[in-house]
Amino acid sequence: MVHVGAPLSGPFSLGASSPRARRRASLLPKLTRRRSIMASLGDDPIREWILTEGKATQITRISPIGGGCINHASRYDTDSGSVFVKTNRHATSLKLRIGPSMFEAESLGLSAMYATQSIRVPMPYKVGPLPTGGSFIIMEFIEFGPSRGSQSVLGRKLAEMHQAGKSSKGFGFDIDNTIGSTPQINSWSSDWIEFFSEHRLGYQLKLALNQYGDSAIYEKGQRLMKNLQPLFEGVVIEPCLLHGDLWSGNISSDKNGDPVILDPACYYGHNEAEFGMSWCAGFGGAFYSSYFEVMPKQPGFEKRRELYMLYHYLNHYNLFGSGYRSSAMSIIDDYLRMLKV
Repeated sequence: MVHVGAPLSGPFSLGASSPRARRRASLLPKLTRRRSIMASLGDDPIREWILTEGKATQITRISPIGGGCINHASRYDTDSGSVFVKTNRHATSLKLRIGPSMFEAESLGLSAMYATQSIRVPMPYKVGPLPTGGSFIIMEFIEFGPSRGSQSVLGRKLAEMHQAGKSSKGFGFDIDNTIGSTPQINSWSSDWIEFFSEHRLGYQLKLALNQYGDSAIYEKGQRLMKNLQPLFEGVVIEPCLLHGDLWSGNISSDKNGDPVILDPACYYGHNEAEFGMSWCAGFGGAFYSSYFEVMPKQPGFEKRRELYMLYHYLNHYNLFGSGYRSSAMSIIDDYLRMLKV
């Protein structure tokens, strides 16, 4: 009979005083501690990535740095640097199911823009689901400067991205994404007018009809959609990589003053569509002058400017209510008069 705690006997026994036994005993606390750490990491995929693939050995501080009505943002400081983390713990929103696909689309967009090696964007590192529901994205942390930087440099860098980011598949993107919290359909099309009509204006008009019963804006918008061709006469349209949601809140600069753009809703489209949020982006003369030095202005640019704004006004109407309806309807009415339809 062997008593608990007594040394085993026999040719393979380890006496309590043997060097091998003492070495094994000294390792047990470390092994136990490592198993405990790995077990806890399994419950937190963000920490797990940072302390494994992220090559950090400790997280020194986690600081909340704001966020919107959908996402929560944090800075994770570690002994190997800082990373930026966005999480979403909501299971659903009014119009879409929130899950890893939302951040997956953001990651693909950031990666596509990063690959152009033009304007600075944060490099995405990891996307995944949270055990408690929702999802996360980990990306490069960029220390912002005191201002949005030079308008001239922003215009030039954005044009360089449009020039470098082209698609052989046509207009669209490899995945649907969101514009705010509204789904943005990116099914590929070889025809820009068809793509913009169906997947941009048409989708928003259907939302307005379904959400508000707004048959007036729906019917007028449908008339406009069917008569867009004259606005594009003499225009060469290439599928350029667009940020897709370029307003002042998504534009900043790094510590060197170089422009940084964030939170994309990427797709390949007509480069002019990038200015659809110009009514709240603050683009000035220096921005446009520098932009058009790289990407020359096409005939009829001024006539199309509000067409691209219309998409975003309709989206704001669907997201935030009737305060944006009059702006959208005014643009539609102006185009119907211009086109005489």
